Amino acid sequence: MTAPLPAGAPDTIVLVHGLWMTPRSWEHWVPYYEAKGYRVLAPAYPGFEVEVEALRADPSVIAALTVPDTVDHLAGIIEGLDAPPIIIGHSFGGTLTQLLLARGLGTAGVVIDSAPTENVYVTPPSQLRALLPTFTHPSTRHEAVSFTPEQFHYAFANTLSREDSDAAWERYAIGAPGSWLWAYGLIANFKPGHQETWVDYDADRAPLLFLAGGEDHIMPPSVNRGNAKKYGKSPAVTEYVEIPGRSHWTCAEPGWEAVADRALEWAVAHAVRPAVEAG
Repeated sequence: MTAPLPAGAPDTIVLVHGLWMTPRSWEHWVPYYEAKGYRVLAPAYPGFEVEVEALRADPSVIAALTVPDTVDHLAGIIEGLDAPPIIIGHSFGGTLTQLLLARGLGTAGVVIDSAPTENVYVTPPSQLRALLPTFTHPSTRHEAVSFTPEQFHYAFANTLSREDSDAAWERYAIGAPGSWLWAYGLIANFKPGHQETWVDYDADRAPLLFLAGGEDHIMPPSVNRGNAKKYGKSPAVTEYVEIPGRSHWTCAEPGWEAVADRALEWAVAHAVRPAVEAG
């Protein structure tokens, strides 16, 4: 029998997947959190409501996707809930989580191996190597860009055996919008004006935790640490924690339960409680 949640604690968790993935990437986390008594939502990006295999067969919806449409879609789901949820995002889902918190949504946020928001000027060598295959030709800007199994192993699952990495690629990996990679991956900081991944770092918002994998190649600790430091003047709680030995695939590689527990425990402890209405 599941123990009741503490009085006043958030009872809903929204899991936001990243690029090259679908909600299937949360397939272990959903029942894990549900067993703890939470309502768990893992919404897809617009058009990603189909299975991985269907998106591989017809990736046109991936290529046409925009960041504003995705944020609006996720925001609409969250705004339709009875109470603010905990929001947990992985990779570019971490970027989206930051954008959602910046809209005043959520009672607490946790971003895991997060892609950065605008003006995080950190691009370590392993990130360049991981992302380089997506910039092989200008035409990829208008396509759904996929990793080969070998590229996936380096970028996502470098702590796994090649056999286990290939199995993960086969079950979960899809293409990513080339337009996002070109616009937000490496050149957003060199474009004039605010881009669509800009947030007001000094504003108030729900508490936010950055969890970084110590062995992550595509979003290394330095990227997450640099992103967290941008919030230094915000009155809101912002914390950064590095977990040694974890790759970008931390939410599914062995030991993922400890990551899930750490994210949830922090979010529950720091969640902004809704004001109690006068009787």
